[in-house]
Amino acid sequence: MSHSIEPSRRSLLLFTMSAVGMLLADHIVEAKESKLRPKPDNLLSPGAALKRLMEGNDRYVQGASQGHDFKRERRVLVGGQNPYAAVLGCADSRIAPELAFDSGLGDLFVCRLAGNFVNEDTLASMEYAVAVLNTPLIVVLGHDHCGAVDATIKALNDDKPPLGHIPSLVAALAPVVKESRQQGGDTFANATRKNVIDNVNKFRLAGPVLNRAVEQNRLMVVGGLYRLDTGRVDLLS
Repeated sequence: MSHSIEPSRRSLLLFTMSAVGMLLADHIVEAKESKLRPKPDNLLSPGAALKRLMEGNDRYVQGASQGHDFKRERRVLVGGQNPYAAVLGCADSRIAPELAFDSGLGDLFVCRLAGNFVNEDTLASMEYAVAVLNTPLIVVLGHDHCGAVDATIKALNDDKPPLGHIPSLVAALAPVVKESRQQGGDTFANATRKNVIDNVNKFRLAGPVLNRAVEQNRLMVVGGLYRLDTGRVDLLS
């Protein structure tokens, strides 16, 4: 009798160990996934991400921004992040993308520099957001009365470079200013707008990461202009 029972016990033990192992493996995978995607609401298609972003801007403009539980969000985000949008914005102190789009911690992956233009650092940062964090949306966010654009116009008009390292900003923005001059009209406004559109196209065409994501419909790249007087973001492309 004992010989007939022993294999059955062994089989039951092996089955139990296998089941426990599978459960533990599933738990580990779920734990890893929760760290990689700590905010499930941020798992959006590119179109849905843009819709959510602009709804947040509407609330901001109306003065109806939502309250955010930053204490809870800090804990949730310790192990990872999954922002639903990335923003290349100007360093201007009057614009804060997280506020302008009524977003919480871990929602926006933000790069800021005067003139909101693509360089090696901002391109690499956006590639990280898309390739590693699976961010479905990039926004190039310019704004009216941009000091970097104004400084570039003045430097070209005076044919005199500004002090320090500011000439690097002038060099980056000079092509759009020169082209906008030829269009006639308000050079300042035209250059500000063109700067956003040109940098949207740079992101869209940047290989091998971003252009592939755009072609596969995993990524949308758009431009926007922030209006200082109202807080409204007008989409350009």
